[in-house]
Amino acid sequence: MRTLTPLFGILVTFLLAAASAAGAAEDWVYPRRVYTTRPAGPTPPVVDGDLGDACWDRVEWATDFVQWEPQEGVPPSEQTAFKILYDEHALYIAYRAYDSEPQKIDDILARRDWFPGDWVEINIDSRNDRRTGFSFTSSVSGTRGDEFISEDGNEWNGNWDPIWKLRTRIDDRGWTAEVRIPFSQLRYTRQDEQVWGIQVQRRLFRKEERSLWQPRSKDETGWVSHFGELRGIRGIQAGRRVELLPYTVARTERSESVDGDPFRDGSESDLSVGLDGKLGVAGFATLDFTVNPDFGQIEADPSEVNLSAFETYFQEKRPFFIEGNNIFDFRIAPSNAGGSFTSDNLFYSRRIGLRPHHRPDLAGGEHADVPENTSILGAAKLTGKTANGLSIGVLESLTAREVSHIAGPGGSREETAEPLTGFFAGRVEQDIAKGDTRIGGMVTAVNRNLDQRSLYDLHRAAYSGGMNLFHYWGNRSWFVSANLAASRVEGRPEAILATQTASARYYQRPDNDYAGLDSTRTSLSGHAGSARLVRAAGSSRFRFETGVAWRSPGFETNDLGYLRSADEINQFSWVGYSVRNRTGIFRRFSINANQWLDWDWGGTNLSRRANLNANADFVNNWSMGGGATRTLESISNTELRGGPSSRWPGQWDLELWVNSARQGPVFFSAGGNLGSGDKNSFTTGNVWLDLSVRPANALQLTLSPSYTRNRRELQYVGTESASGEPRYLFGRLDQKTLALTLRIDYTLSPNLTLQLYGAPFTSSGAYTDFKRITDPRAGAYADRFHTFDGTEIAVDPADGSYLVDEGADGGVDYRFDDPDFNFRDFNSNLVLRWEFQPGSLLFLVWSQSRMDVARDGSFAVGDEWSALFDTHPRNIFLVKISKWFTL
Repeated sequence: MRTLTPLFGILVTFLLAAASAAGAAEDWVYPRRVYTTRPAGPTPPVVDGDLGDACWDRVEWATDFVQWEPQEGVPPSEQTAFKILYDEHALYIAYRAYDSEPQKIDDILARRDWFPGDWVEINIDSRNDRRTGFSFTSSVSGTRGDEFISEDGNEWNGNWDPIWKLRTRIDDRGWTAEVRIPFSQLRYTRQDEQVWGIQVQRRLFRKEERSLWQPRSKDETGWVSHFGELRGIRGIQAGRRVELLPYTVARTERSESVDGDPFRDGSESDLSVGLDGKLGVAGFATLDFTVNPDFGQIEADPSEVNLSAFETYFQEKRPFFIEGNNIFDFRIAPSNAGGSFTSDNLFYSRRIGLRPHHRPDLAGGEHADVPENTSILGAAKLTGKTANGLSIGVLESLTAREVSHIAGPGGSREETAEPLTGFFAGRVEQDIAKGDTRIGGMVTAVNRNLDQRSLYDLHRAAYSGGMNLFHYWGNRSWFVSANLAASRVEGRPEAILATQTASARYYQRPDNDYAGLDSTRTSLSGHAGSARLVRAAGSSRFRFETGVAWRSPGFETNDLGYLRSADEINQFSWVGYSVRNRTGIFRRFSINANQWLDWDWGGTNLSRRANLNANADFVNNWSMGGGATRTLESISNTELRGGPSSRWPGQWDLELWVNSARQGPVFFSAGGNLGSGDKNSFTTGNVWLDLSVRPANALQLTLSPSYTRNRRELQYVGTESASGEPRYLFGRLDQKTLALTLRIDYTLSPNLTLQLYGAPFTSSGAYTDFKRITDPRAGAYADRFHTFDGTEIAVDPADGSYLVDEGADGGVDYRFDDPDFNFRDFNSNLVLRWEFQPGSLLFLVWSQSRMDVARDGSFAVGDEWSALFDTHPRNIFLVKISKWFTL
């Protein structure tokens, strides 16, 4: 740690001086435009795409759009105009998208949130906080798109699905659209006159051109903060929203029956009901609640074979947890430079309703019925923002006690698979000076009812909390941010011992002399945080970021958050040079450089990395990019999975990708990466393709194959004991992975879609040249391990395990299982989605899964796929109907 402070100070001073010199010119800002609306009168417009309703004459057209892409500030190829009216229930928008060649209008039909073809969208900052907004996109085909905008445009969440109405028409002057957005779908406070931020943007698909009503300089940071203003809305009420969405799900499952297993007869059916709802609270907040939620129509996570010591991070897909999730976001160290540490967060909603922790130990002849997921009995979420800029988020969820049923020769019994658990998250953040400064805090809590000894390795309670500070200056060209967090977990000694020895910290490392392992602990505490300085915008083409982050060894948030690794200090920097307007053959291009330094809490420099990357968009609407990363020789505290730290050769990583133009019936993205370790320690390569074909306006086929070859001289196999001493065993791994994703999307109408998804996945790994680590931090790579020769290792013909005779003296010192693997997985679903009334949905779902695991290690595509599809499938048929009510 002693080297961190001077290094960080020198780096900050240098970058500050460089950026100040480069960005001395004053930023140019467009004047803010204002649109004044009026009431629609006694007869609001009929939303049919025909702009002939008399009420539209009550307001003027807003026009004079300015091109944004590819060239900022010039007139667009085709002009656009809009009008806005309102009544006590909703906002009405009329669009006139002029087109001198209406026969070339791209009215591509697609499912919701695909944003196909030509479109016009309105972004509404109804809180007028200059940071969050609601986006409603109207494609000429009638397809709706909607997104929740947060972090001043840095985050766009397309999983938000509000209820609104759209109709369009094409005529000889271009096309028109009418939109009705209920006020219940927006968030605002009660005021005599509402003053909202708005932006209207048009996409001319055939030229990939964007034009804006409110011009904006590309040299300025942010998006929402540069909206124009909507004025004139008076007398509307806030806080009286009541929306109810009861639903019924009928589900039947067919799978392979297992002789003698009373729980596997091949058939299972059930009928369930539930309720989702929204309530307006206190005029500025929304209470979302759910009782017995069902997520049967949600697409499965991608398959993987994870050979690392760390958990994979998966995106949230469940609708209840999506809206307002920006309020609960508390990343320990967000960074433009990237890095694995940037995913660490105090709140990770995937923890709620996860697979039960405990699986029973079965005696001979016993069978078990173990729940696949933990049932969410109910959840409630309060989110909102007051008129004085205070954001509030409170989430409470209760998950059920899940039970494994066990039957065998000795009779039937039960074991708790997951205890009754309560989850809580609370978040506040105060805007100061119109959002230029923000101060906030967050707390989380998890409490479990541990009623059986089998659950004693879980935390009884887990708490975390944090504070954040964010401040802009220089017309939002610069900002600093700082986050501080702390955690505490409590439980029986076996639970806290498991936490100390988990892969996030490995207290048991024999060379860990700064975080002592204590098997009698009943609690563990830690702290974390980050600080960043960022040049975010300005007239200069240079931008940069530098910062530092840390997680102390005892920091632990994985009960409700996500933490990959504690016991780390990270220093990071990023600098980018961008040309953001058309220049020669480029629409835009950028060059970026990154560097990272990592230490552990004992002061050991773990890694040193640097990256250079570039990307470009061309005037023909193709794009490409690539980069190179150099990692110098590093120290790992995790590769020996609780053993001593180890030294690893440096490596090169290269990446290249290209995208074709999307304007034709066929378009693709393709790319690959290559990694190569020094000393021939490893080579890895990956190639991928996303190919989309649109044979008809309403039909799109997408094929996404990828192939990965991973060859490593040292891949962890296991830890065994000989003469009371640990043996850290590795082998040479040759892993081949083939994945394929097929999607067929057929859109019968904007409200009726049929989607087919299929994803076969196969991965095999063959191990040879087994080794044990002898001197993990030796200077010479070859001195760090010993490779067993034919006299020291043999295969046990009885079970295929390996027998090790160190020194070849005729005895067996220890054995380990054959690590070869073949993992085959297939997930698919066929979903018919019909929005038969606004907000009311019918889902017909057929999902099929197949999984097969073997220990062969060989790889032949035909054999792998034959084995996969010879596996008996598990089929689930589901009918879900939900009806939306508003009061």
